[in-house]
Amino acid sequence: QVQLVESGGGLVQAGGSLRLSCVASGRNFRAYCMGWFRQAPGKEREFLAGISASGGRTRYADSVKGRFTISRDNAKNTVFLQMNSLKPEDTGVYSCAIDQAPYRAVEYLSPDYWGQGTQVTVSS
Repeated sequence: QVQLVESGGGLVQAGGSLRLSCVASGRNFRAYCMGWFRQAPGKEREFLAGISASGGRTRYADSVKGRFTISRDNAKNTVFLQMNSLKPEDTGVYSCAIDQAPYRAVEYLSPDYWGQGTQVTVSS
């Protein structure tokens, strides 16, 4: 029922930055916890970052902590992922996800819907 569309991926050199966006369709976006995940070829999808419905609480995977920042603009039904100091191992398909349980604590993020993903490639 909910559609998520990511954008902002591309090719960047190691040490560079990218900002990903995810626009959600539907109502009550401001009531839902959101997250970013990525998947490299031959690897499992991994959690990167989550944000509470209000945007007041966030959590990150250790691999991206200090380099990536998740944020949201509820007025625009959009969640962002600012990625700095990118490394070749950051290469993968980045997907946005939404938890349909209203006001779920970000620590318990459980995605119900996923976007199609956007490719991020970091060259060395």
